[in-house]
Amino acid sequence: MGALKPWHIIVFVVVLVLLFGAKRLPDAARSLGRSLRIIKAETKGLVDDDNVAEKAEPQHAREPLRPTEIHDPQRPQPQQQPYVDPVQRTTDR
Repeated sequence: MGALKPWHIIVFVVVLVLLFGAKRLPDAARSLGRSLRIIKAETKGLVDDDNVAEKAEPQHAREPLRPTEIHDPQRPQPQQQPYVDPVQRTTDR
């Protein structure tokens, strides 16, 4: 029941020729082939990039912040702008 029979293919080809014309079908097939070739090359490139990234060693290791870098009481802290709620500001007008 779900098998593709030869007469299905013939009907499909006839409909394509009627819709697009015999002159456009070779150009359409050629552009489809180029597109598939480009997609294949790009996906192969992505797979190759992933393989290279897995093999590469990290150049710099991250270090955690030291407590002196987090808060230094001798260094002045930058002034922060006061928080203004936008909803509250519109209702005050």
